[in-house]
Amino acid sequence: MVPIFEKITIVGMGLIGSSIALATRRGELATSICGCDAGPDIGERVTKLALVDRFEVDPGRAVADADLVIMAVPVGAMADLSAKIVPYMKQGAILSDTGSTKRSVVRDVGPHVSDAIHWVPSHPLAGTEHSGPEAGMADLFDGRYWLVLPLDAPEEVVAKFESFVTGLGSVSERMDADYHDKVTALTSHLPHLIAYTIVSTAVDLETQLKNDVIRFSASGFRDFTRLASSDPVMWRDVFLKNDAAVLEMLQRFSEDLSYLQRAIRWQEGDKLEELFHRTREIRRSIIDAGQS
Repeated sequence: MVPIFEKITIVGMGLIGSSIALATRRGELATSICGCDAGPDIGERVTKLALVDRFEVDPGRAVADADLVIMAVPVGAMADLSAKIVPYMKQGAILSDTGSTKRSVVRDVGPHVSDAIHWVPSHPLAGTEHSGPEAGMADLFDGRYWLVLPLDAPEEVVAKFESFVTGLGSVSERMDADYHDKVTALTSHLPHLIAYTIVSTAVDLETQLKNDVIRFSASGFRDFTRLASSDPVMWRDVFLKNDAAVLEMLQRFSEDLSYLQRAIRWQEGDKLEELFHRTREIRRSIIDAGQS
């Protein structure tokens, strides 16, 4: 199989970055993979796991001869990182990211992008609650959507990046930044916010009740704790960077929650059952779409 890129560099070797490295190697999508991360002992761990062919702490050195550079870092770090690496990228290289918000990333990275490189923001809709190089999985992206923002990049450049994305196992879908942020605010950001809140409520309960909530946790509460154990820094940045869309969806959720409160208070079982029937159909459609 002919590699799509000669060399790729992944800056940020957490769950997503490590999984990109493993999936790239599995699909033979690049001749050489370089990893970069300034975190303490990350280089040692990445090398031990044999995730990449070369590891660099300095981002400038890491990206210097790469054909594709992927920033797999929290969205709050994108501006500083892009300012550091763009001057060292070679002409014609592609720069992308994996950030969960897109308006903020486009706004923060855009001023640092030169005409010599191609900027194609993106976002893989995949992940787990685990973090760090050890969390990487070669099949993390299999069957999952990977959202791509073409911006002003030439069609052949976008198509080449999409070939790489599908080579990782993903389903590529083009989208603009505003629409992306509204969709992910509801499908990803709001569920995490609710999960953090519910688990926080449990923490604030009196000691005996809190202990029993943990001891007798049903599957529903366990699912919330899984979401609430995700990377705190990443999710802090997501909510701060996608504040407008999250607040809009949170307001809609609050209105729907008030509707449920009234239905329970006034014993309106028909309204509850109607809602539960409708939401069950959503679950079935998610399974049918292969995104469960």
